[in-house]
Amino acid sequence: MSEQRQDDGPSSAFVTGGSGFVGGALIRRLVEEGWRVRALARSQGSADKVAALGAEPATGDLEDAGAMTRAAEGCEVAFHAAVHLGEWGPRAEFERINVGGTRNVISACRGAGVRRLVHVGTEAALMAGEPLVDVDEDAPLRPDSPVPYCSTKALAEQAVRDAADGGLETVVVRPRLIWGPGDTTILPSLVEAVRSGRFRWIGGGRHRTSTTHVANVVEGLLLGAQRGASGAAYFVTDGEPVVFRDFVKSLVGTQGVEVPDKELPAGIARAAAAAAEGLWKGLRLSGAPPITRIALWLSSQECTIDISRARAQLGYQPRVTVAGGIEELAAAA
Repeated sequence: MSEQRQDDGPSSAFVTGGSGFVGGALIRRLVEEGWRVRALARSQGSADKVAALGAEPATGDLEDAGAMTRAAEGCEVAFHAAVHLGEWGPRAEFERINVGGTRNVISACRGAGVRRLVHVGTEAALMAGEPLVDVDEDAPLRPDSPVPYCSTKALAEQAVRDAADGGLETVVVRPRLIWGPGDTTILPSLVEAVRSGRFRWIGGGRHRTSTTHVANVVEGLLLGAQRGASGAAYFVTDGEPVVFRDFVKSLVGTQGVEVPDKELPAGIARAAAAAAEGLWKGLRLSGAPPITRIALWLSSQECTIDISRARAQLGYQPRVTVAGGIEELAAAA
């Protein structure tokens, strides 16, 4: 790994996924701090969103390395936040976007002469069915995970880290359970599940979990761009873990919704997930099963993260506490 950089001044950046939750928050912070930002936009709607945030839209998508190369020209840093999320779907689609798209971003950065690529990773790249307890960056990636999202995010991260050489510096920043203003996935899904009567605490929900407010994700990305060691990965979170049940109740409560106390034993949930996935796969049913393995892992197993490396090497400190972020969401509701 190369030496860490200490250049903290504004620069020029190319951003993928800028119309999404993390990418949008990143663009907003970059623009506020004086960076010049160009953002990939695959549709007019995406272009309008990134332009409203202060970025220059660049037409293209993750499958068009040429368009990305042209978009990244003149940019010193690239942030790769685009991703195919989901708990279910054809593996080929996850591979096309998460793996193939990431490789195209790497190629575009090389072609455009970008100095440093910062990739938005995830703790899910370490998930294969067992709890993650106080894990750090030495824990192995799991490209062998049976869940396509986890497997392809592991493969994408490995491609980014392997690409670090004299011509391109690469850094991976891994948040866990991203939440906060602008969330279009976790909070809306929880609220909908409660309101529809489908929500259950699997195994009671009293396990510990690490979380990462979106402002803390962005803080980690910027520090990764400015100070991270090339070829390295860094976990970032809100700091101390919380009890999953307490956090979810507080988070959903910001929307004026009360989470019921209904529980589902973990063993029954595991059997149901295995049966549902087998049925959907065997019969090629449309949509997602009512419960999946990754949903089970994310909601019923401990996932606690050690962020000592980010603190020591990046000078990372969470900008927003869990309590402060919950208060902010409630005030905005």
